Amino acid sequence: MKITVSVTNDLVTDQRVHKVCTTLAGNGYEVKLIGRKFRNSRPLERIYQTDRLRLVFNHSVLFYAEYNIRLFFYLLFDKTDLYLSNDTDSLPANYLASRIRRKPLVFDAHEMFPEVPEIIDRKLVKKVWTKLEDWIFPHLKHCYTVCQSIADYYNIRYKINMGVVRNIPPACEHEDVIVSSHSQKIILYQGAVNIGRGIEWVIDAMPYLDDFVFYVVGDGDILQQLKEQVNRMNLNEKVIFTGRIPFDALPAYTARADIGINLLENRGLNYYYSLPNRIFDYMRMYVPVLTCDFPEIRRIVAHYGIGTLVDHYEPQFLAETIKQMLAQGKNEAGFAAANAELSWEKESETLLQTIHKALKHG
Repeated sequence: MKITVSVTNDLVTDQRVHKVCTTLAGNGYEVKLIGRKFRNSRPLERIYQTDRLRLVFNHSVLFYAEYNIRLFFYLLFDKTDLYLSNDTDSLPANYLASRIRRKPLVFDAHEMFPEVPEIIDRKLVKKVWTKLEDWIFPHLKHCYTVCQSIADYYNIRYKINMGVVRNIPPACEHEDVIVSSHSQKIILYQGAVNIGRGIEWVIDAMPYLDDFVFYVVGDGDILQQLKEQVNRMNLNEKVIFTGRIPFDALPAYTARADIGINLLENRGLNYYYSLPNRIFDYMRMYVPVLTCDFPEIRRIVAHYGIGTLVDHYEPQFLAETIKQMLAQGKNEAGFAAANAELSWEKESETLLQTIHKALKHG
């Protein structure tokens, strides 16, 4: 059976979609993943087929329109047994193609798309994406998302049965992770460098953190703005921007960190209900996390005792909190329990059940 998966990014750093495709391929499905290609996109080598669309427009409403039109005609003539759409921005093409060709559709909601910070304050844009979800979501028969809070929200709003597949890394032995020795203490943020991620708060705290260096691993809309902040504060030797790193190279950075950062601003329900995969990446490498006190995050971090929850972000307060975390040391037992109980292998059972049901019942 062939499954065609689609997403709007260039596939290089999307861990979740790669885990989904690898799991499906490992369970006997023929998988094709469709994304888009930029001029600077890195080559891909995957165990499943990939295809990236070159677009004329890469920003604004023109991008979303062009992508979905191109994707719709691609899917319309693609030989497949099931469509798997990732996020609302790839859903219109998938939904229309599935209705016309009478093929089952599975939807993976990585986030609450109309609530993302880049959209939430743009009333007209938010209204358009909300109306789009209002149109399509009530018709979704097979869908899942990244955490229970988002699933509950959509299940109540649209009276659907959205499952949960958390973005947890595959199981591994902590002893197999080789941690490089280093003299400076490393604070790490990994992920999209976008608005509302609290990266600038940590930069503001760096003058109060002697013998610490802050690595920002990723790329995004405010990268240049953050670089300018670092230049103004004369912190170029204390704040290192690596740019985008392929996900298979990311563990080498995570393993070297002393403290992991996940400080989200409360910019709407998408962030408030989020459960970022960096939480689990830090967990897998036994890296204590300094994080915002949001419901889904609290369930993991507080339950296993693998980090510190904060709800205010003044520079000196963050600096003192980081020093205290380092002085306390890591909760080895908590990390061991979390790693024993949480894994992609367990999460993917829901994924496979959803795919099997969609193929069987349409």
